[in-house]
Amino acid sequence: MESSQALIASAVHESPVLSGRGLLERMFSFIFHGFVYNQIWEDPRVDARALQITRHSRILTIASGGCNMLNYLQHDPAAVTAVDMNAAHMHLTRLKLCAVRNLPTYEDLFAFFGCADDPENLERYRHYLRPHLDAPTRRHWEGGPFRKSMRRQRIRYFERNLYDYSTMGIFLHFIHKLAQHKHIDPRQLLLARSSHEQEEFFERAIAPFFDSKITKGLSKLPFLLYALGVPPRQYETFKRDAANGCLVTEFRKRVKRLACDFPIADNYFAWQAFTRRYDRNQRRAVPDYLKESNYAVIKSRVERIDTHLTSMTGYLVSQPDQSLDRFVLLDAQDWMTDTQITALWRQIARVGAPGTRIIFRTGAAASPIETALPPDLRRRFAYEKALSQELFAQDRAAIYGGFHVYAMP
Repeated sequence: MESSQALIASAVHESPVLSGRGLLERMFSFIFHGFVYNQIWEDPRVDARALQITRHSRILTIASGGCNMLNYLQHDPAAVTAVDMNAAHMHLTRLKLCAVRNLPTYEDLFAFFGCADDPENLERYRHYLRPHLDAPTRRHWEGGPFRKSMRRQRIRYFERNLYDYSTMGIFLHFIHKLAQHKHIDPRQLLLARSSHEQEEFFERAIAPFFDSKITKGLSKLPFLLYALGVPPRQYETFKRDAANGCLVTEFRKRVKRLACDFPIADNYFAWQAFTRRYDRNQRRAVPDYLKESNYAVIKSRVERIDTHLTSMTGYLVSQPDQSLDRFVLLDAQDWMTDTQITALWRQIARVGAPGTRIIFRTGAAASPIETALPPDLRRRFAYEKALSQELFAQDRAAIYGGFHVYAMP
């Protein structure tokens, strides 16, 4: 089995190491080999509508932060398989599965992943989770003698707020510090009682942040976006899609959508972006797997999930014909060449059962499938463009340029 580092390198490295592009690719793969996402940034409500999950559905998804594989369980699929090339994400995914299985109560689960800063979480880990983890996952969270002696074990993230960690968490913390320098407190958005008040706060307090010289200068440094999991290829398409190549204008548009287009009371993506935490009191702005109303159902179905450290294409190659019928590709194709995209979709065409549905997101607006696939393969799939556009407008995460739904008769 290939290592996580080798899988990421094979997905990202296209150019010679001593070229400018090659150095950026290797910088990204170095960053992405670590802990990037502390939660997933794709809206499961949108996914569920697009996938049309039934009790016969067999879902293959990229794990990322591990939330949506659990969120899908409330729709009663037959099975969910989560794959990822990033070992840190897979260790978080497996920790979440272990927590749902073995923590004794809903309140314990919420303390661990909803609050994620409870001093008792370390004892919960030692008593309820550690005995049930596989050895690599346990080593990842506990570390070796040096980490233990310095009290720097990763499991201590859950005593200090998991959502301040990962490169995404660090990036958001950095942006918040810049905002504070401009006397902006993003947390004040949570006080808005209507969409009008959300927009008023954005225009008054947040929009001017994008006009600062610091923000404009930082937007020209692609490696800062690597903390968001944006690889060089995606960065280039993102920049081409921006008006006049101005990334600040595009950032402003997407952040405004996140801040203003959805009620703040239940948009946990906005809570994470503007406060780096979830709604601990009302517990509305939390992922579905952390809602008490879903707890018993998700716990009863958690054994339907299995996980694999591999790429999507690598997993599909080993699967029999017509054995899956729902595919969640996240934004993985923004990393890929046309050749890699074609290889992936040939496997989907083979492994996909009748009625297969495929969803993915893109940094830019356009679907790469329309130009990447050879005509004979492209004809196997129907693009549900109207539904894609409708659901894109409903995606509370608001960080992507496009959402796309394909089906295979």
